[in-house]
Amino acid sequence: MARNLISMSTVTEKGQATIPVEIRHRLKLIAGDKVGFEVSEGKVFLRRVEPFDYLYHQSLSKTLSEWDSLEDEEAYRDL
Repeated sequence: MARNLISMSTVTEKGQATIPVEIRHRLKLIAGDKVGFEVSEGKVFLRRVEPFDYLYHQSLSKTLSEWDSLEDEEAYRDL
C-alpha cells in the first residue's frame, strides 16, 4: 500500500469513482462542489475548486480601466 493512503474507491465501467467520506470531510466537499485533478509523476491530486463568481468578476473588471490602453495590450499580449 502507498504511504498516506486514507481510503480507496473502485472505478466503474463509466470511469466514475466515489470520493470516500473521509476525503469529502477533509476537503469540506458537499454535493454540487467542483473538484480539480492534477497529475504529476504518476500521481493524481484531488482538490476542491472554489466557485467562480462570474457576475462579480465581470462588474469588477469594469473598474480596472487603468490597464485598458493599446500600450498595455501590446506590452502584455504574450502573457
